[in-house]
Amino acid sequence: MSGANGISIEGAGAACAVGGSSAGGASGDAGEAGADGRSWQGPTAPERLAILRRARSIAIVGASANPARASYFVATYLLSSSPYDVYFVNPRAETILGHPAYDSLADLPVVPDIVDVFRKDADLPGVAREAVAVGAKALWLQLGSWNEEAAAIAEGAGLDVVMDRCVKIEHARFHGGLHLAGFNTGEISSRKQRLA
Repeated sequence: MSGANGISIEGAGAACAVGGSSAGGASGDAGEAGADGRSWQGPTAPERLAILRRARSIAIVGASANPARASYFVATYLLSSSPYDVYFVNPRAETILGHPAYDSLADLPVVPDIVDVFRKDADLPGVAREAVAVGAKALWLQLGSWNEEAAAIAEGAGLDVVMDRCVKIEHARFHGGLHLAGFNTGEISSRKQRLA
């Protein structure tokens, strides 16, 4: 099991994107199958906020100790700027950011509320099955990850599913913290910027 394959999508979500995925950029909340062949409809912004508010724990599958990986960037944000208990799943690592890394979701000391996945497309249905088996409440596929088979497996077992979204970006935008990560929030202010 490896961490995210790299940063591949331009723009604000670049640090959360999983490279090597067949998915394109971020999609709308819902819609019919388009030219890209997508037919699954994702949760709306209020529904995504509800998923994040209900959660107490997040397991990052494909977590990496490499600071250049998207999963590392997301993990540092979640550990420092969110209320979640964060767990790392990577059988090739012993620790990540000072926390133990586990071989699988089944090895975690808790049942994670959200399984945040940084794995290649072919691995996603298997991770969805693991999430179902351990009793997770939500399967979250990172920005750039889209797999309707994985979504069907998870939804068929009653899990909430989010695809092609970054958990860090979503949490930050709902909680007013996008500016902490260097993103343009689109807010207009009369306050003068202080330059270093």
